[in-house]
Parts: sequence; structure tokens; C-alpha cells
Amino acid sequence: MEETIAGAQNTQMTGHIPQQRGESLLETAVRYAEERHWDVFPGTWLEAVDGTQRCSCGDTTCPAPGAHPTRPDWATQATGSATVARRMWQKQPTASILLPTGRTFDALSVPESAGFLALARMERMELTLGPVTLTPDRRMQFFVLPGASVKVADLVRKIGWSLSSLDLVALGEGAHVAAPPTRFGSRGAVQWACRPTPANRWLPDAEELISPLAYACGRDR
Repeated sequence: MEETIAGAQNTQMTGHIPQQRGESLLETAVRYAEERHWDVFPGTWLEAVDGTQRCSCGDTTCPAPGAHPTRPDWATQATGSATVARRMWQKQPTASILLPTGRTFDALSVPESAGFLALARMERMELTLGPVTLTPDRRMQFFVLPGASVKVADLVRKIGWSLSSLDLVALGEGAHVAAPPTRFGSRGAVQWACRPTPANRWLPDAEELISPLAYACGRDR
């Protein structure tokens, strides 16, 4: 779907992610549905108010400005149809791109610092990764097979950790992630730490990644 980030190995080690070329939210949402078979749904968007970018929800203290669902029944909006996705974003071309978890993938969310440490460790272990996002609120989300959210606590316990002691969150059914190039107000845009490619179309199981992620989160406390 997208080329691998140039210098990905150095990116993982240094924490620096190159700027990615811009593309319209509409075309990107359509590609996610068409090429990756991900469900997508439009979220809030940013509006210029007195020279400041504010969330379309109207809340001046919004914690995720321009990057959250617009209504409680957002899950019913999600579609895997490229045609429907195009129609949705034509109505609001600046709407954020949100992906429901618990369908084609779950996500393991960790702090950015732990995420880069885990990426370096995974590289040494020669693990096959799925896509990984980096958000402006300094979180990294590792895409894994669905079902992770119900077994992560047991997986962590088996390797000697308590999930409550780690900043490791499994996002499954009823949750969502914001996809690149969605922006969080003035904080910046969501980026790919590991981009979707044909090579990572088949996602890893949470069990394959839990050890380096738990280790990194433990070091990051």
C-alpha cells in the first residue's frame, strides 16, 4: 500500500520519523478501505476560530481536537466500502480518519519512548511487525490480530508482569485509533512509525509482541 519509510532502521533507533508527503484525507480513507480492507469512519475536524485551530465539537478544552468520533453511535458509521468512504468524506473533506479496533485488528498502545525501545528490540529479535502509528500525544499503537484485548492481561502475567503496573493498553472492540494523516489540533499529525506494506498485510498475534512491549514499558516507568 505504501513504501517502507526510508531509513526505517535508523528511525527506530533514533526516534525520528521523517515527514511524510501529504495526501488528501478523502483519498487516504478510500485507500485504507480499498487496499487494506480496514473499516473507516469520519470523525471531527479542525476549524479556524480567531486564528486558532479548534475542534468541530465546539469544546475549547477538547483533549483530542479534530480527532474523535462525532456521535455516540460512531461504530455504525464505520465502513469497509471504498465507495461509501468516498461519499462520507466528500460531505466533510477535512474530517479525521478513524479506524475501529476489534474488527480487522486490535492495537497495543504504549508511550512513545517505550515504543521506540520496543521497536529496536523487535528488530534485533527479527520479529515481523504490522503497521505502527505514532500520535501527537506521544503514544505508539502496534496493530495486531483481533482478540488481543481479551488476552493481554494473561500474556503479561505469564512473563512476570502485572498489567496494572505497565502503561500498556489493548484497544479492542468498542475502541478506535486515529489514522495518518489525521491532525490533533496544533499538536501535529498522526504518522506511521511502520507503514502498511504488502509485507505486513498479515498481522502478528499479540503474543509475539508482548514480551518486548512489556519489557520496554517496564523500563519506561
